[in-house]
Amino acid sequence: MTSDGASGGAGGESVLLRAVRILETLTPDTPALTVTEIARRSGLHVATASRLVASLVGLGLLTRRPDRRLTVGVRLWELASRASPALGLREAAMPFLEDLHAVVGHSVQLGVLDGAEVIFVERLVAPGAVVNFTRIAGRLPVHASSSGVVLLAHAPPELQEEVLAAPLERFTARTVTTPDRLRALLADVRRQGAAVLPGHLHADAAGVAVPVRDAVGAVVAALSVVVPDDGSAHLRVPLLQASARGIGRALAGPVTTRNSSR
Repeated sequence: MTSDGASGGAGGESVLLRAVRILETLTPDTPALTVTEIARRSGLHVATASRLVASLVGLGLLTRRPDRRLTVGVRLWELASRASPALGLREAAMPFLEDLHAVVGHSVQLGVLDGAEVIFVERLVAPGAVVNFTRIAGRLPVHASSSGVVLLAHAPPELQEEVLAAPLERFTARTVTTPDRLRALLADVRRQGAAVLPGHLHADAAGVAVPVRDAVGAVVAALSVVVPDDGSAHLRVPLLQASARGIGRALAGPVTTRNSSR
């Protein structure tokens, strides 16, 4: 093994990359797996997976349960939380998310852009809320969700063109799946300052999202709600925009003024 963690394994793949492949097998849908299941899902030989799993357990990045299944370790959560660039965003947004959630009575969420996907860093739900596919640390393609469309509308042109050139997955009959329609939708979002997508991810739900901007006006997140598709989703836009402005002010920090008596 070289000093940078490279290994002479198959294809020269580094130990670090193989460890990441192991960690990626643990998802909200499969939070605990056996070594054999991890090996199969990661594409690694069982002996290789077993050796790397043992190292990850020793470092606290994985935990071995009494039934021998592996789960994400507390140490991994600690390191990720400590260094997360979304931590300050979540802290700034939480009071506004809670207030918005109390008024709307359905799912409220905060998403950030990660490549061609939106990843949700916070989500509040309510009993009896309309169906919602999102979850904390969950991902959705940018073209299909209201948060993703808002983020894509303000993303660099090269990323927009990359998404427009790729296949666009269909979730319902109303999902935007052609480049021309998506390009027009992005222009509408920039012009109107919000995305309202009724029935694009689920026939019974409508997503509404607005951009969250930092102190210099850059879009750093999308604030969204998922409400019933009853024709009234657009009425939530002013409320979302007010909350997004509050988050932006919180991100900028307290305004300090010079004491005039000095």
